[in-house]
Amino acid sequence: MIPLQDDSRRPIHWPVVTVVLIAINAVVFLLELVGGDAFINRWSLVPANIVAGRDWITILTSMFMHEGWMHIGGNMIFFWAFGPEIEDVMGPLRYLVFYLLGGLAATLAQVAVDPTSTVPNLGASGAIAAVMGAFLLTYPRDQIRTVVFLSWFVRVTLIPALVLVGVWFATQLLSEVGSVTTAASDGVAYMAHIGGLSFGALLSRLFETSERREEEGLDV
Repeated sequence: MIPLQDDSRRPIHWPVVTVVLIAINAVVFLLELVGGDAFINRWSLVPANIVAGRDWITILTSMFMHEGWMHIGGNMIFFWAFGPEIEDVMGPLRYLVFYLLGGLAATLAQVAVDPTSTVPNLGASGAIAAVMGAFLLTYPRDQIRTVVFLSWFVRVTLIPALVLVGVWFATQLLSEVGSVTTAASDGVAYMAHIGGLSFGALLSRLFETSERREEEGLDV
């Protein structure tokens, strides 16, 4: 399934932050392909190093890295389908802060459950999970126009946001297929997905502006 757009509403403003974040992820992925294991091991997050007070910059850098084509492709497609509406509700600056904090919450969740791990962790999945959590809280009944592939049969249909978020989560569990390097193939931070989604569902209301919510016809 490939989500195209929210059929229940359209963003009022051009999603500049979402576009810029997608561009950054794409550029970093190209750097991974060129730099290989050395680049990935240098800039991905190792929980044991964070606990020891080292390489804290990787909390940020790992947030823009991916294991392979399936990982970045799935992330960016779903991010584009759900991100613009949340950016509209929060406004660009609050949305950017929310995205980064969502990634931080996801990272902390992963480090907390496996603080001695020396396996590199990487991926925008935690931050995007926060956006998904915010979407489910804000627009739980929205229908997403989606391309569905059933063998040779292709159909465009409407699917509830809740179902698509579940599909996205499942793709993260399968993202080891086609990983950039074998060194990073075990670094899918599963707990990070849960931490990011929980952050978005629980705290997204704090980032919404009353003006944007009025424009969307929501209760303030």
